[in-house]
Amino acid sequence: MSNPNILNLDETERNRPTQARIKIKIPKKYHHEPIVSNLASRHDLNVNILAAMLGANARGDGWFDLQLSGSSQAIDSALIYLCELDIEIWKESDLERDGW
Repeated sequence: MSNPNILNLDETERNRPTQARIKIKIPKKYHHEPIVSNLASRHDLNVNILAAMLGANARGDGWFDLQLSGSSQAIDSALIYLCELDIEIWKESDLERDGW
């Protein structure tokens, strides 16, 4: 299966260094999985956690505000990985500038 081009870039821009700010909701069922760590290690990205909201004793869903830095292709690959896990993703352009 070929991967969709999530950032809608043409081929000349695929290896261009870029950044994407996303907010994700990680369901409780993934609390013991290193989802954010996998974004960095498996997709060759720098991941900066700008904010996070977690329930006490890991109850409920976890919400993360992330800055992803790397090639456009690596960011696309990471977003596809999150989609395959059915993790909700909001890109910065989908959000109001003043908060969650």
